[in-house]
Amino acid sequence: MNNFSLHLATKVLFGQGQIAHLASVIPADARVLITYGGGSIKRNGVLDQVHSALKNYTLFEFGGIEPNPTFETLMKAVEVVHNNKINFLLAVGGGSVLDGTKFIAAAADYVGETWDIVASGGKSVTKALPIGAVLTLPATGSEMNAGAVISRKETGDKQAFHSPYVLPRFAILDPLTTYSLPPRQVANGVIDAFVHTMEQYLTYPVDAKVQDRFAEGILLTLIEEGPKALKEPENYAVRANIMWSATMALNGLIGAGVPQDWATHMLGHELTAMHGLDHAQTLAIILPAIMRAKKTQKWEKLLQYAERVWGIDRGTEDERIEAAIKKTEQFFQQMGAPTRLSDYQLDGSSIPALIKKLEEHGMTHLGEHGDITLEESLKIYQSAR
Repeated sequence: MNNFSLHLATKVLFGQGQIAHLASVIPADARVLITYGGGSIKRNGVLDQVHSALKNYTLFEFGGIEPNPTFETLMKAVEVVHNNKINFLLAVGGGSVLDGTKFIAAAADYVGETWDIVASGGKSVTKALPIGAVLTLPATGSEMNAGAVISRKETGDKQAFHSPYVLPRFAILDPLTTYSLPPRQVANGVIDAFVHTMEQYLTYPVDAKVQDRFAEGILLTLIEEGPKALKEPENYAVRANIMWSATMALNGLIGAGVPQDWATHMLGHELTAMHGLDHAQTLAIILPAIMRAKKTQKWEKLLQYAERVWGIDRGTEDERIEAAIKKTEQFFQQMGAPTRLSDYQLDGSSIPALIKKLEEHGMTHLGEHGDITLEESLKIYQSAR
């Protein structure tokens, strides 16, 4: 196991009715900006719960944060922060709202060109407004980590940044808030959490038995509960297990002391930025292609994945690995996410432009070994057609 430093500093309030305790985790004198997305929190009553819990606070709202939050929209929120002397941000929504709110927090008092927050990967951030979260869509784990992904329409960019300054102070996770989610968002959340886990698990062995078993437990839970969530949208136990799985998949725990990949996400981001595909759809396309392209490098963990997650222990090693990859594809398809570019009416003609964007963003040596070059990425995109 590799050396690591782990500090899980976000306070989690999990379960039914926890929104009512918001006042216990936000300073009494805070001027709070509630950020949200398309307005579903108004229809399902979550926003009313937030207002009721914070009835003695000075509250402002900013809605319209997109599923892939854009720099252009978020800068309008920064203006609201400045104009109303906001000193606390409360993100109410899914990962995109949280990611966007992290950018708002970092940009509020930023000196210089604000896109540098993203372009620098977060290294230029030296302070940020405090953030809290009320999660309504389990997927990204953004409620308990310091990362965010932001898009810029003007340039067609989609990039990530990380900074300890934007780590949420607290996260409220009430599975009841997820009951009204459309099936596509449920499926996307499950797939996103699944691939987050795989990015930290499917690399090479370093004898990190606890991390491996945790990761396998998350994968098995998502495989078991994901399809149930589509069939039984108001099954509290199912929703609770999915919600906690998504948080645990990317809060730093299973990634501590182990090598990590993240090439699937980097290649997927370019597909979203260029073609507007859902983030999870791009992951469903790219992960199986990378599993096959890097089969040799991931051989031992692929065999472990096949046996421990899918129960595949017969046949040659190559047959077991291919069977596990096919099982992964079938799971994504079962959740409603096809696994080929052609399934989304993409013929591959944009692949050269995708490679150009990867080069522009410095994504020239990806993967746990840094051996996914632009040439390798080209082959991966082509194999996913």
